[in-house]
Amino acid sequence: MTPPHLTALPIRALTVDDLRHCADLSEDRGWPREDHKWGLLLAAGHGYGIDAPDGLGLATVCVVTHYGPPLADPELAAIGMVLVAERYARQGLGRHLMTYICDDLLKGVPLTLHATPYGRPLYEELGFDTTGRAEMLRGSFSPDAAAPAQDGIRVRPAGGEDVPRILLLDAEVFGADRTHMVTRLPAFTDRLLVAEDPSGELIGYGAIWPNMETHVIGPLVARDTDAARALVTALAAATDRPLRTDVDVRHEELLGWLKDRGLGSVAFNAVMTRGIPDLPGDWTRRWAPLTVAAG
Repeated sequence: MTPPHLTALPIRALTVDDLRHCADLSEDRGWPREDHKWGLLLAAGHGYGIDAPDGLGLATVCVVTHYGPPLADPELAAIGMVLVAERYARQGLGRHLMTYICDDLLKGVPLTLHATPYGRPLYEELGFDTTGRAEMLRGSFSPDAAAPAQDGIRVRPAGGEDVPRILLLDAEVFGADRTHMVTRLPAFTDRLLVAEDPSGELIGYGAIWPNMETHVIGPLVARDTDAARALVTALAAATDRPLRTDVDVRHEELLGWLKDRGLGSVAFNAVMTRGIPDLPGDWTRRWAPLTVAAG
């Protein structure tokens, strides 16, 4: 039986002042603290949680990121960082918070999330269907010295004048306006690069950002495998840390290339949706998300 008082506790909106408690909750469940990522998610998204009844931080938390035109109802919402403190696990708190998010707060809004095997049964009960899979890779990247230069692809640092072009490409590939997230990339990431063809057309962009002892590659948007490889190679050259990224399993050629370069498979997550049969946009040009917590 679920103690009645736990699921009667009020759910509240979080602020950036809750960052430390969110990171503490990550650590409590054996995840990295990921303070840098939490800062972005709480600033660009909407955090919700329940204060622990013992007064020690948060009992449960999640983050929702809305996508679509500003000042309008969201066209899509991504749910991530669903966590319950170990001392309150298996007592209905996670289900209570997710039911509120899905059936009250975001009723009628198409939803997406990345689910671990542990969380997937709950999400299925809440009406989510598995529509894809992503493979998490991690390791030290070894560049392919023997590989020829990608024909005509120019990779360079993004400048302020590139932001409008990146926004247009991103909206086309993701099928939704993500201005509030993309415009934060220059400050959030350690390196933001664009890829152009010989005519100067923008054919991709990618970023690398610090997360504890690793650097994460994401988002990664590219016209084809050659452009994706060129961006990854240039991004990897900017760090000595191990790399981490999450790649759509349909991109088999890129996954094989990354594994040949030293990255190993860590886990598979289910990409799940509710209210839509699949994610909008063009998956063939969507290689890796900024973070699985925000889609």
